[in-house]
Amino acid sequence: MSKPIFIKKKINNFKKIITVEGDKSLSIRFALLASQAIGKSRAYNLPRSEDVLSTLNCLKKLGVQIKWDKKYKYCEIIGNGPNSYFYKNNLTLNFKNSGTAARLLSALLINSPKKIRLIGDKSLSKRDMKRIINPLKEFGATFYPKNKNTLPIYIQGSNFLRPINYQELKGSSQCKSSVMLAASFMVPGVTCLKCKKSRTHTEILFKHLKIPIKVRKTKNFDFIKITRKQNFKSFKYTIPGDPSGSAFFVVLTLLSKNSYLIIKNVCANPYRIGYITILNKMGAKIKLKNTKIYKGEKIADIHVQSQKSLKAINCPPRLNSSAIDEFLIIFLAAAKAKGISYFSQLNELQLKESKRLDWGSKILNMIGIKTSLTGNSIKIYGKGNFKLNKNCEIKNYLKDHRVMAMSLIAGAVTSNEKNYWKIHNPESIKTSFPKFLKIFKQLGGKVY
Repeated sequence: MSKPIFIKKKINNFKKIITVEGDKSLSIRFALLASQAIGKSRAYNLPRSEDVLSTLNCLKKLGVQIKWDKKYKYCEIIGNGPNSYFYKNNLTLNFKNSGTAARLLSALLINSPKKIRLIGDKSLSKRDMKRIINPLKEFGATFYPKNKNTLPIYIQGSNFLRPINYQELKGSSQCKSSVMLAASFMVPGVTCLKCKKSRTHTEILFKHLKIPIKVRKTKNFDFIKITRKQNFKSFKYTIPGDPSGSAFFVVLTLLSKNSYLIIKNVCANPYRIGYITILNKMGAKIKLKNTKIYKGEKIADIHVQSQKSLKAINCPPRLNSSAIDEFLIIFLAAAKAKGISYFSQLNELQLKESKRLDWGSKILNMIGIKTSLTGNSIKIYGKGNFKLNKNCEIKNYLKDHRVMAMSLIAGAVTSNEKNYWKIHNPESIKTSFPKFLKIFKQLGGKVY
């Protein structure tokens, strides 16, 4: 356990151009698909975050060869095609804090002839796995103990897997992706999936790799048909910048005086940048420039400047799924907006690494902002300015990297000569963004 860090000074004005680490969601999907390809796949800008490294370590335990360039410029994964994992006796896969890795890799284990133990850290072991257990059971896999929906848990595959018709109605991209991976590489026949709108990274990568899927879009749902792919070739991929990590620096810029920031080559998938839409509705002036399409994904530079005042918002729930990982930092922006902001239907936030809705409220209360929590909604009574009247201490947050990042930004915009922030377990940020503190310091942040 590392020592706590202190934030004792506000960040002054800055004008900077930065890059952020590769997107975690795309990185994990690259690794899993590369493990199913034939030959050497190579990823550039693959972050050495704990979630990505946990994924790679699990693949190594399954017999997949993985090599890094000496200077970590790229990662090479040698795949032997679908159904090529090697299953040792008494195999345990430790996903640590990564819900994405646990839920997606489980889909590629449903033909395992042996029981595999799936474990994670304290936080991950509290998160519900039911969203992927249910469809994988329908395919023919078995989970032990029965009726248990959290880690640790055992999975055993079957030689008699069958295609399914499945409905995903919560907007979970992890559930959708899990079904797609299983159906594409493990299960004979055609699987049909009706799913609520959510992140589209898996569909885009499938189309790029010519993995057979058909997608029909309606206003509220996508209908996906997946046919098993026998073989596909290895591929190269440059991971674009993480839009979720970028959001914290976007809000830092908004709330700092006379500041301007450009973040280069960020993934601008429409289902990942809902926070930009929300913040612009609040009066921000965030623009996407130099937009291009890279292997199906939209990539852009984010331009943002500080804003003297923001407007309160009644946030449309239709934007929730495209901003679900960024709401904590959106709440901080709402704290500075004049008036009452309202965010609803956020039950998914309580199912993350920590109860993020509770933590968002708690942190805002620390800086003198009144909040009202009701079930899965929050009202934020913005003041238009921050005045820290006491020291703030952040601890016992289950090492949630988003809580850690929000606390750092809150400290950077509220600390003063008399009052500081003390943040425990700063290593938590390494889950998704190991270079977060480095960039924070680039922008003038002081860490003690």
